[in-house]
Amino acid sequence: MTHSTAALVGATGGAGTTRLAVEVGTTLARDGREVAVLDAAFATEGLARHVSGRVEPDLTSVLTENRPLADGLREHSATTDLAGRLELCPARAPFERMARAKTADAAQRFETLLAEAGESFDHVLVDAPPVAANQVVAAVTAAERVAVVAPASERGVDALQRTRGRVADVGASADAVVANRASEDQPLRSADAAVPESEATGVENVPASVGDGNTDPESGFAPAVAHAAEVVFDAELELEFEESGLLEFDAEKYLPDALS
Repeated sequence: MTHSTAALVGATGGAGTTRLAVEVGTTLARDGREVAVLDAAFATEGLARHVSGRVEPDLTSVLTENRPLADGLREHSATTDLAGRLELCPARAPFERMARAKTADAAQRFETLLAEAGESFDHVLVDAPPVAANQVVAAVTAAERVAVVAPASERGVDALQRTRGRVADVGASADAVVANRASEDQPLRSADAAVPESEATGVENVPASVGDGNTDPESGFAPAVAHAAEVVFDAELELEFEESGLLEFDAEKYLPDALS
């Protein structure tokens, strides 16, 4: 069963949730889907680095000024040649507005926006930091699916257990685990999907999973991101990769023991 809304929650700071959200979003857009990514990582403002020009109004303005979601959405320029569409709603705000966007009332508004976006897009991703703020609690309790993004390291193994507990504490559950920056001997063997480190040195803001029009998607990275997208949304994609075939890559290297 395909779900329309999902929260990607970092098990630790620096887990790579923002980059993965953009990569998953562009992969879904490559498959002809309409996708939005909402930013719940107000403090880092990482999603804002994936859009050009002024970020105004941003997501915190949408939350605190009761603006429509469309005011904060910006199309990702790297996806204009794809079959679908990816729009980002980043946060970039002064401290005072950021603080107001973290209140309980703003969190309720976040839940409403997520539901509205789910009706307008095929898929909606929330880029969420570790569960420690009202807007993140809103994301994990309102989204249809919760996927924990953990570094593929011993630190990630420990952080995953803490994150599962925090998600449960707010009345939600982790539906999937994605091991990020995985190596062949990554220790996070309980993960449902694993994404290796990208080898791209590429063009700024061009997702490695789709290329830039002059270069093909990364042969190993792109199929792994596509598999992660399927896991996150419990969906089936119809993508083909020239070297590896339909959503096939070297599962023995990256996937958990139960799936390889």
